Amino acid sequence: MVANAVLDSSAVLAVLNDEPGARTVESLLSDALISTVNYAEIVAKLVEQGSSALEAMALLQSIALVAADFDVGQAWRTGALRAATKRRGLSLGDRACLALAEREGLPAVTGDRKWLGAVPGIEVRLFR
Repeated sequence: MVANAVLDSSAVLAVLNDEPGARTVESLLSDALISTVNYAEIVAKLVEQGSSALEAMALLQSIALVAADFDVGQAWRTGALRAATKRRGLSLGDRACLALAEREGLPAVTGDRKWLGAVPGIEVRLFR
């Protein structure tokens, strides 16, 4: 698969919840990647919103996300990004998305403006 972007959990949740910017993200879905860390965040959020784990799985399968495994290299880089992003309050999931985008040489797509310029060399695109 040739990917065009790495999606943050906020981007996928915008599609699943029909939030502002959902159409922009939908246009990227067929060629995008997501970290398994962000995948877990989405499942957790859907369950928090009242879905069962099986319903959350069905919703995610319906949009056919391509998940990239969070391996030791990604774990190392995610942890290392803490120094550059601590001041902005980026979470572990945020940093996992950025680390995957960096590894793949792709833009990270998020709804969170505080990512802009957080890490030089990693392109961030806002979907809303």
